[in-house]
Amino acid sequence: MRNAIKSEQELQAYLESGNQKLADSEKYRLEHRNHKKDGEYTIGKSYLPKMIVSQSLMYIFLIIFAIFILLPFLFMISTSFISQTTFEMNKSNNTITLLPIPFTFENYVSVFAPTYVDNLGIVQEKTSFWIYFLNTFISAAGGMLVTVITSVLAAFAFARLNFKGKNALFLVILATMMIPGEMMVITNYALVKEFNWENTFAALILVHGVSVFYIFYLRQTFQQIPNELYLAAKVDGYTDWKYLLKVMIPIGMPTIVTIIILSLMGGWNAYVWPQLVANGRIQHSVIFGDNYDIRLVSNGLMASFSSEFSDNQPGKMAGSVVVTLPLFILFIFFHKYIMRGVSRSGIKG
Repeated sequence: MRNAIKSEQELQAYLESGNQKLADSEKYRLEHRNHKKDGEYTIGKSYLPKMIVSQSLMYIFLIIFAIFILLPFLFMISTSFISQTTFEMNKSNNTITLLPIPFTFENYVSVFAPTYVDNLGIVQEKTSFWIYFLNTFISAAGGMLVTVITSVLAAFAFARLNFKGKNALFLVILATMMIPGEMMVITNYALVKEFNWENTFAALILVHGVSVFYIFYLRQTFQQIPNELYLAAKVDGYTDWKYLLKVMIPIGMPTIVTIIILSLMGGWNAYVWPQLVANGRIQHSVIFGDNYDIRLVSNGLMASFSSEFSDNQPGKMAGSVVVTLPLFILFIFFHKYIMRGVSRSGIKG
């Protein structure tokens, strides 16, 4: 206060003035808050119908999309539990049912059975399912190992090392992704014929041991690692190889795990390429013996239920379920690593 209060009347007037100012301030605050609430309520009320419509359309689209994806799987599972006679009857009546009536396990028994009955009713021996399973595991795991090694080395070179023509070479490699896959199949098959790799694991593993997409995918992750770490490692005497093993790979492990899972799934699902180069037997092999069936579960099981005069579709569906089950289990346990790797590759800095 600039002027001292000299009497009780002045003090009383001063207190009343302060109380009036507090009352006016509280009144203004309440009026402002109510006005803000009214504005928010008005905006929310006008936005609510739009939000309901947009959310409804989104869920309708997702439901329709999910039906288109799940319906073939439901049909596959349902058909695998009906007999060939029931399937032919439904086919002649032009009916499709998702309820396996009557229910039977005979198709799954025939998948694992060591014998089958041909069109003439004669019992014939067939290759064990576990042979196909082993071949598929060797092919998928071997291809995954080669793919991960080539992807890590190439991604490290393009992300961290400096050499002439690096960017131009990387653009050329990316441009190969524009080439149709059918053309690559033709050239790869010619290469296999040239090296005499037909019906060998080399044709299944080495030909697809390089993935341009995985190189690009891992390079994006490696580029997020600060270059100061590389310079500091060089000061500490780290070689490029040691820096890659000790720093780059541990940091980029979520993306590498994603590549491992996707590569395994791709190798396990392969059908066209094994059908071209691994659709017979190895005549002489030190490890597997003579006349070894090198077919995979994809083409091996399909051939087991097909012949010149008949086509056991329920048996094929049972084989498809058996082939899909390991991938389904793999995805259930490791899907979080795929999501983590995808999200990490999209974050910069």
